Amino acid sequence: MIQPSHSLVKYDNPVLVSRTDGPNSSSSNANNPSGKSPLKRLDGGTDKKIGGTSSNTVLPPVGGKKGGALPPVDARPKTPSQTEDILNSILPPREWDETGQLWVQKVSSTPATRLDVINLQEQLDHMLQKRQARETGIDPVRRELYSQCFDELIRQVTISCQERGLLLLRVRDEIRMSIAAYQTLYESSVAFGMRKALQAEQGKSDMETRVRDLEDDKRGLEQGVLELKAKCEAIEKRESERRAMEERKHAEEIAFLKKTNVQLKTQLEGILSPQKK
Repeated sequence: MIQPSHSLVKYDNPVLVSRTDGPNSSSSNANNPSGKSPLKRLDGGTDKKIGGTSSNTVLPPVGGKKGGALPPVDARPKTPSQTEDILNSILPPREWDETGQLWVQKVSSTPATRLDVINLQEQLDHMLQKRQARETGIDPVRRELYSQCFDELIRQVTISCQERGLLLLRVRDEIRMSIAAYQTLYESSVAFGMRKALQAEQGKSDMETRVRDLEDDKRGLEQGVLELKAKCEAIEKRESERRAMEERKHAEEIAFLKKTNVQLKTQLEGILSPQKK
């Protein structure tokens, strides 16, 4: 593990707590001459003795998290050790391993002055420009820097008033929970949008295939209509020709019958006229 990067939170100088040069290193005995059990870490693990702190008290969880309650407000002034314990519970010490050596860096318990606040503001602006944080929209870099700045303000407030610092811790945890909920909602909405886009794309391809099939059917039907029209025209032409031929035959028969009728009438009149005389 490499050394943690620069943070806006003010920390003390790192302290070497153990060496891991061999499997049976004697540094743990050297750092713990009393033979007492190591301190418990605030996050559920086990910490070694740090910087000469001899307190064996396990701090209760703080903040607005479930299962934990704020320590009772004591009207008596807090001792420096109590202030350090509260600071360590709010901002746990940083640990890292470097060349087989375990280093621990606690948050500073030095009270802040007006100049420190001004320097914090300047450092925040400098880091925002250095890391090229976006001014608008969702930006994890800007969020990280402002979170560090808020932690430093909590540290400064906790040193002067522990109760106010614990209340700010609850506010910070609530803000982080809200941001996490919004992030989950954003991710789910993005996933939902992607699913809808894929469904729409798939539906678009299916619809395009159906349109092509319908266009092919349309062209086939149009070709069928043209063929049927040609057949109808041919049938009409043939029927008109047949009708004309039949009309001519019928007219010729009528003319022949009329001529025959005239001849027969003439013959009949010729036969009947001598008899009258």
